[in-house]
Amino acid sequence: MSEAVTHAVLAKIRSLPSVPGTAANVLRLLRNPRMDALRIERAVRYDPGLTANILKLSNSAYFGYRGTIASIRQAVVRLGWNRMYQLIIATSIHGVMEEPVPGYELPRGELWRHSIGVAVAAEALVRELKLPPSEEAFTAALLHDVGKLVLGVFVAADFDAIQDLAAQGMSFEEAERRVLGIDHCEAGGRILQSWFFPPVLVSAARSHHEPDSVEPTSALLDIVHVADMICLMFGMGLGQEGLQYRPAEGALTRLRIESIHLERVGSRVVSEVDEVMNALNPNAVETETSEEKE
Repeated sequence: MSEAVTHAVLAKIRSLPSVPGTAANVLRLLRNPRMDALRIERAVRYDPGLTANILKLSNSAYFGYRGTIASIRQAVVRLGWNRMYQLIIATSIHGVMEEPVPGYELPRGELWRHSIGVAVAAEALVRELKLPPSEEAFTAALLHDVGKLVLGVFVAADFDAIQDLAAQGMSFEEAERRVLGIDHCEAGGRILQSWFFPPVLVSAARSHHEPDSVEPTSALLDIVHVADMICLMFGMGLGQEGLQYRPAEGALTRLRIESIHLERVGSRVVSEVDEVMNALNPNAVETETSEEKE
């Protein structure tokens, strides 16, 4: 392990641009369940791009309300604080998550597709297993691999050394730690910390490969881990790291996963991922969309 490489990784994490100002402010407001919809609307309305994206998402089949949402205030009231939080995060990170990721052999758009797939799978798992509703499942799953954005170039530079260790039976993230001093899970946790995201999302990114190592165990971590596994099984975001993916037996046991659950959730992801990706594509937003002045 080279300390110089580890320091370079940490420096890149610190230099990574954070969530844009307007979105960060709205996310802060949405964390307060007593915040009124009018104040959230006022925070969003002066960013035309964010407004257009939220309205498009609010009226999409996957995220949307059954009816037409014409204003941010309607979106907040009808969709709720949690769904709005998800939409704003997804809108904010879309651009950077679409970039190609060297080292993991993920071409442009594939990390984003995988992240969307895992988010859809996480929500589908909650429903399929009849678990209590999870407000964080979609967001935690969407952000679980954000560390690859930083670590990719370092993995590419030391790929042979990492791959040699993985070929000897070591998991890919273990090999990353051995060679780079940090893995993409820890990098992701540090990125979300630097963006001031809630601890539950930081923990999901940091431990999504090793949910059995966390005490006490977390149903959210188990869901994100299994959702990640399902998407890799269906060839979504496989890359180099996915070839050495190791399912956590404890997570499968705790969730009482059966093969039929994996098949049903996987089929749902395959049928819905393109729809969700299209909804989250800002290039498809109609530029004439404007917020209703109330």
